[in-house]
Amino acid sequence: MPLTSPREMFEGAYQGGYAIGAFNVNNMEIVQGIIQAGEAEQSPLILQVSAGARKYAGKKYIIKLMEAALEETTLPIVLHLDHGQTFEICKEVIEDGFSSVMIDGSHLSFEENIALTRQVVDYAHEKGVWVEAELGRLAGVEDEVSSEESVYTDPDEAVEFVERTGCDSLAVAIGTSHGAYKFKGEPKLDFDRLVKINSLLPGFPLVLHGASSVLTEFVQMANQYGGKVADAKGVPEDFLHKAAQSGVCKINIDTDIRLAMTAVIRKYFKEHPEEFDPRKYLGPARQAVKDMVRHKIKNVLGSSNKI
Repeated sequence: MPLTSPREMFEGAYQGGYAIGAFNVNNMEIVQGIIQAGEAEQSPLILQVSAGARKYAGKKYIIKLMEAALEETTLPIVLHLDHGQTFEICKEVIEDGFSSVMIDGSHLSFEENIALTRQVVDYAHEKGVWVEAELGRLAGVEDEVSSEESVYTDPDEAVEFVERTGCDSLAVAIGTSHGAYKFKGEPKLDFDRLVKINSLLPGFPLVLHGASSVLTEFVQMANQYGGKVADAKGVPEDFLHKAAQSGVCKINIDTDIRLAMTAVIRKYFKEHPEEFDPRKYLGPARQAVKDMVRHKIKNVLGSSNKI
């Protein structure tokens, strides 16, 4: 099964008021767990690779993992570059066969972001590749992306940005953040801002980054078995339902997968201190990925049986 473009996925999601999950991958077990979850729920999938994941797993290994996955499934799958910060990395992964790229110029000035995004769009569209861009900036740290503060997306600037760059989807900042520590107090998102952006860009797919919910049960499990993930707090899952009804077609999920894997592995080591076979603890970790992704697809994103 060849890779697909997000276009048809997002058209269905926008009209249906659901979102497609974009799940970050770093190794074989994560890829397998996500694919197995998608198969079980009959959901389209976006597997996304960060610059950090490419460094960790190796550029060619990531491609070969995806080739293996595509041979074993008939699911529509997008392979997406997450937070590409230069034209060069976007060009490289397009040449490697990715069907979608994100150019993240959010750290630049408005005009510089437009220029960089337009450069990527011009190149990518010649190759039939989808381009996601970002306007506004999320606080927090995840992989090689970090910011000390949030800069919310200006609705009027969003319209100008999309018109001048020709990007295909836009990641907006409305109060989510990268990492496990998203909120110190009561979680809040600026839904009025999201609704305004959606009204000004009707039919245009929006993207929500930093959208892991940091489920309490896995925080508690990790801490129970030796972890120190105190005071971690993510985006409430009902907020994500609401976002999907306001033009958000793609929701990024990374931290929840990491947390589920780590909690299950910690538990396994505590209960089986004699074990040293990686298959014994990576097997349960893979199952944890599958279970987490199935939960997100079915109960949060609403993309079950949308093929």
